[in-house]
Amino acid sequence: MSGAVRGFARREWGPLCGTLRREAAGRGWRAVPLTLTAVCLTALFHFAQNQDWGYGPVQAVGAVRAEDPLWLALLRTPLSLFVPALDLPVWGALAQVLLVFGIAELCLGRRRTLGIAYLATLCGTLYARVGIALGPGTPFGLPASDAQVVDTGPSAAVVGLAVYVCWRLRAYWTGAAVVVAMVVEVIVKPNLAGKEHLAAIAGVLALMGWQALRGRRQDGGVGPRPGTRSWKPPIRS
Repeated sequence: MSGAVRGFARREWGPLCGTLRREAAGRGWRAVPLTLTAVCLTALFHFAQNQDWGYGPVQAVGAVRAEDPLWLALLRTPLSLFVPALDLPVWGALAQVLLVFGIAELCLGRRRTLGIAYLATLCGTLYARVGIALGPGTPFGLPASDAQVVDTGPSAAVVGLAVYVCWRLRAYWTGAAVVVAMVVEVIVKPNLAGKEHLAAIAGVLALMGWQALRGRRQDGGVGPRPGTRSWKPPIRS
């Protein structure tokens, strides 16, 4: 049994661990400047929005609600990624950003990590508007009161990045576990944040499907070489 567990662990997390060791070797924290910046910005916004002088400015530059004009929401989206929820422990958000952004930056590179993070965040933001338009009587609808709720902040980006990295590094069971956890979250606590997480996952899954289809066309329909998981190296910028 222990041998089977070790074999599963090697197949599931071996490529991921190998990539992390290779990319971080000799550089340490210098290998993840985007991650360190994201953690610092999240901590800074958390501190500022909990002060009398900072709450208004943080809301003005980084709080996205479905009731806002679309142009204003899109303008605030870049900084909304780093504004944590007021009602949740900030240390959890910081730990998530540090871990997931760090792994993604090492495996995907800075530009792709940031691009996927914003894709996931934008999918959640746009879903809120669609869900409110559909109304609470539909499976994907939301109550009108959710228009006044601030978007999820970094959590949608964290979930989207986690799923994408698991796909790229062939950690399929881990990626599936993340998706199942988000589905269970919505079933147990059906709020805006949970549904935005699912919207972020849907956007990333669409990107993964498009990239897989494009790769198959470029390879002429040829699959991985026998005895290998994939001969393509991880994405790096």
